[in-house]
Amino acid sequence: MSSSSRSVVVQKYGGSSVATTHKLKQVAQLVAAKRRAGHDVVVVVSAMGDATDELLARAKAISKEPDRRELDMLLSVGERISMSLLAMAIREEGLEAVSLTGSQSGILTSDSHANARIIEVRPFRVEDELDRGRIVIVAGYQGVSYKKEITTLGRGGSDTTAVALAAALNAESCEIYSDVDGVYTTDPRISEGAKKIPSLGYAEMQEMAEAGAKVLNAQAVEFAKEKGIAIYAKKTGSSDPGTIIRVNAPAPASGVRGVAFERELSVIAGSAELQAIRALLLRLTELEVHPRQLQLAQLSDRMAFSAVVPLENVHNDTQVAAAVTKTFGPGSYRVDRGAVSLIGEGITKSSTLLERALAILEADGVEVHGMTTSSFRITFLLDRTRTQAAAASLHQGLKVAAGIEASPDA
Repeated sequence: MSSSSRSVVVQKYGGSSVATTHKLKQVAQLVAAKRRAGHDVVVVVSAMGDATDELLARAKAISKEPDRRELDMLLSVGERISMSLLAMAIREEGLEAVSLTGSQSGILTSDSHANARIIEVRPFRVEDELDRGRIVIVAGYQGVSYKKEITTLGRGGSDTTAVALAAALNAESCEIYSDVDGVYTTDPRISEGAKKIPSLGYAEMQEMAEAGAKVLNAQAVEFAKEKGIAIYAKKTGSSDPGTIIRVNAPAPASGVRGVAFERELSVIAGSAELQAIRALLLRLTELEVHPRQLQLAQLSDRMAFSAVVPLENVHNDTQVAAAVTKTFGPGSYRVDRGAVSLIGEGITKSSTLLERALAILEADGVEVHGMTTSSFRITFLLDRTRTQAAAASLHQGLKVAAGIEASPDA
């Protein structure tokens, strides 16, 4: 059967959905049901439960700053365990299944260890296995570089694997399954008023993901936008329709689609000559650290520089701190920051919302150490210990959930 005539569904199951043997068997039953309904099925899996964190902890017990190439070799094992066990479980359901690594699936990436980007997908082996009537289980979070090196895609990279495969296979849908039933206006664990969002635009979802929302990976959403793929975020085993990420999602009445937060940030701030700043950026690139929210301003004889670095993909913090301190001096690299972001299309059209948000933070005694904006986001830089409570206060004070209730899709 040609790829143009088959009905392909790509499903991704997160670590919590395959955390135990019992859950793997449940997923196998769900996948088998989709296959029996007449679809060709490609399943992308994450590592079981906390397996990736456990492997990372083992690495850091050996080396404080593990070599990133060897770290990729180690961390890629987690998904390979999940894929092979799920293939076995599907075979117990009476259906043919085969497990493939990222490289076997034709996922080609950049040559950046621990945070690679997918460059191209050549799914010839996947299509061959589908033609044989098999369900294909793919290890998420990994691929192979043009140097034939095993690479990993960073936290949440299995989402990107699923979307990239869906695009390459011209899939009917891309379904992302986890332990939550969609995308919420904020983390339900910090606010009882959190409400599920029925539909989201690509740009808003990407901003939420980059700002700390864990339901979907930001690069996956970027990939979906480029390829025009709708993503369905659902809860494993639930009949709830979840959240659909697509074009032209209705805007919220409150102006705020959601509130996201990050607790693990480092901040670079200082001043130096432009040549020194350029040298620092080159050094950070060598260390495979990619700052965001960069700001540069001319002082009398120097340039003021600031940037934020998420710590989750930094595995050589000592070298990063040394490079920053060499350029800007002591105190220029801090790892005690967090951020809270308000997300919504056109969120900065009026200063009223910003003023209200600042008033809420001031009333709670929260010190704002910095702020950045875009057409979709307002981000406040705070002490790490205050981020969660600040996010809850902003969500309640700005009546974010009420805005969603007023939207046409609710």
